[in-house]
Amino acid sequence: MNSTDMPDKPLGIALIGTGFMGKCHAMAWGSVATVFGGAHPRREVLCDATEEASDAFARQFGFARGTTDWQAAVADPAVDVVSITTPNGLHRPMAEAALRAGKHVWLEKPMAVTLADAQAMADLAAAHPGQVTILGYNYTRSPAYQAAVRMVRDGVIGLPHAFRGVYDEDYAANPDLPWTWRMTREKGGLGALGDLGCHLVSQMVGLMGDVSEVTGITQTSVPMRPSPDGPRAVENDDSALALIRFASGAQGSFATSRVASGRKCRLQWELHGSDGTLVFDQENMNELWLHRRGEAGFTRHLTGPDQPDFAAFCPGPGHNFGFNEQKVIEARDLIRAIRGGAPCWPDFAEGLKIERVIHAVATSEGRSVTLEETP
Repeated sequence: MNSTDMPDKPLGIALIGTGFMGKCHAMAWGSVATVFGGAHPRREVLCDATEEASDAFARQFGFARGTTDWQAAVADPAVDVVSITTPNGLHRPMAEAALRAGKHVWLEKPMAVTLADAQAMADLAAAHPGQVTILGYNYTRSPAYQAAVRMVRDGVIGLPHAFRGVYDEDYAANPDLPWTWRMTREKGGLGALGDLGCHLVSQMVGLMGDVSEVTGITQTSVPMRPSPDGPRAVENDDSALALIRFASGAQGSFATSRVASGRKCRLQWELHGSDGTLVFDQENMNELWLHRRGEAGFTRHLTGPDQPDFAAFCPGPGHNFGFNEQKVIEARDLIRAIRGGAPCWPDFAEGLKIERVIHAVATSEGRSVTLEETP
């Protein structure tokens, strides 16, 4: 992609939230034109909970001004796009306010805390067809993953038969970790499923197509957590397992955990086809392994400029790609869609499909659930 793909009218940006993903969005907005060309977005307003924090982060993140009033940030006439990186329970009201104000929306995952909320958001987005929505499934932007999708589409491994995937981390493995909002239904929604499992689903459906049926179980390994007010109950899942049936008839297995000791970002999958196998692990995100039927073993495909989007960052193969570069590609995709290019994936309509899968796993309790059954 070059600068002719992005006309020079700059977009005005509001960013709500300054945590891990807020900083990622800020870096992406600051880098997208440098990497892909076009006009540099105008970083107009940054919103945080206190005036001191909003002003300090506005300076640090390169925004013109700070505010504590997210409604005002969303309504600001200088703003064209709203980046939302707040706790999950705030996703629906903020995204809906942005859509009603005529803004485009870049929303971090999960889409919402409940499936009903996600459905309402998708319905509202459908009623505003001129406004672009995108959800922050950044792992689908890595060059290695994009190369894998292309290989599947081009029939390199033949007909996909089976998918095996896990996404494990250990940020909650210590039972003495204090209770947080992430462990509540009201503010966090689903647990490991909503925080990690949805990322695995985004890659899974990108490779295998839509899910038709799941059979899942969940577990809360640490049911009580310490807090300043005494032990508090954990209301959502620490881990989940599921068997998957895809609309194509292929099968899959799915596992996710936030209490897997020693695992940091084990987003790992393998895809078995009639003529070969693909293997990927996010902890080694610059390697994609391919086996073709008749060969003795696997061939390592090292990330490089022959894979999608890599060359825009670096001309040298083997120089490695990173987490934040994925967010820059997301920002590029959002801008391109706003300019009338290819639609973003996943928008709110496609994101709702991901929500249906993780909520089906959460409610399955060992019985088979078809996605049509999910309310």
